[in-house]
Amino acid sequence: MSQPADATPVVSMSNSDLAGHDRFGWYADVVRDGIAPLTLSSPYAADFTARVEATRIGAAQLAAFSFLPLSAVRTPTDIRRGDPETYQLGLVERSPMRATQRRETSAVQVGGLVFFDTSYPLEAEFPDLGGEVVVTILRLPKRSFPLPSGHVDRLLCRPLNSGSVTGALLRHFMAAALHHVDDRSVNENLRLGGIAVDLAAAFLAGHLDSGALLPAETRNRALVARIDAFIDANLGDPRLTPAVIAARHHLSVRALHALFRTEPNAVMGTVRLRRLERCREALRDPLLKDQPISAIAARWGFGSPAEFSRVFRRTYGITPREFRNERGRESPW
Repeated sequence: MSQPADATPVVSMSNSDLAGHDRFGWYADVVRDGIAPLTLSSPYAADFTARVEATRIGAAQLAAFSFLPLSAVRTPTDIRRGDPETYQLGLVERSPMRATQRRETSAVQVGGLVFFDTSYPLEAEFPDLGGEVVVTILRLPKRSFPLPSGHVDRLLCRPLNSGSVTGALLRHFMAAALHHVDDRSVNENLRLGGIAVDLAAAFLAGHLDSGALLPAETRNRALVARIDAFIDANLGDPRLTPAVIAARHHLSVRALHALFRTEPNAVMGTVRLRRLERCREALRDPLLKDQPISAIAARWGFGSPAEFSRVFRRTYGITPREFRNERGRESPW
């Protein structure tokens, strides 16, 4: 698919084409620009391999770093060299890390989240366990973060339990937001940036046991993100109704509708559109070309084939069968 002119691209970089002695310096420069100035050292510095994928989502930035084991120190001198004044939320993958900031030291296991502030010195170490390190970092501008800095500082480099619903959503968001960028418009990218900030703030507020610190708008947007995830996980259930969604989130139906008043679609409009999107994906999948259209519709919560056909045509201007036939002609199996 060609990239829309208004999309925010993913920048993919690798040092594989460089001479061995130039690779570590290249990575130090990428870290300086993508995180903050840091002093790096590694037993593999003579021939260091690394890859980076990064994109901007609204005011936030998301980057996945893949690299060989190293140690990183952010000294007062590094801070004077440059401070982007951002919070950094790191998702640690494939290898654990040990980090220290503001006299707090934590051992972060694979799958864990850790929180930093670029305005303070930092030490981080990724031990050599015989494999590659992968860390995804969400950069959040401090000026637009909705939690007071005095409270947020209490969480720097502390172990953060990501087993909550909000933590799971945040981990999924950080792992997934680098994908499908070509399909996103500027407006959707801005909306996702807002979701990133709201989820991060709600996640951290949960560790402070003080959700009251969050502005009402942030709490509402984080709740909508949780409801969105619940809808996605239950699209195939034909019993998915506003009453079920509201009860699952301890809301009245009226309060649920009020939450979605500022969303692009109402509650059932959101459910219907996402069901249609899943059906459309299945209809264009050559592996499912022999599956009856009615079975695909039922798989995604449409109880009546006739209703599915009417809704599909009203939304896309073409019947499901015509859509499948056109895709079959474009990409023969």
